[in-house]
Amino acid sequence: MEPVPQKPLLDRLARVEGQVRALRKMIEEDRTCPDVLNQLLAARSGLEQAGRIVLENYVDNCLTQQADIPQSTLEEIRNTLRLWSKYSPAVG
Repeated sequence: MEPVPQKPLLDRLARVEGQVRALRKMIEEDRTCPDVLNQLLAARSGLEQAGRIVLENYVDNCLTQQADIPQSTLEEIRNTLRLWSKYSPAVG
């Protein structure tokens, strides 16, 4: 099995970490609810995107080694993941 690509995942998680720190500060500063909600949604989206990186790695590297899946089927799976991400409220 191929490991998860570290750089993109660590970059995404660092961004989420910064967003969570910003959330704490916003709450401590009594920022408005819309501001806090917006930041919460951004952090949630970042975690969803991190999950997508791991899932795409799994599809690209792990599934292909476990089964004889035609390339066209793998491309359909990738397209489905992209479509799901595009319209998912947490990621979109």
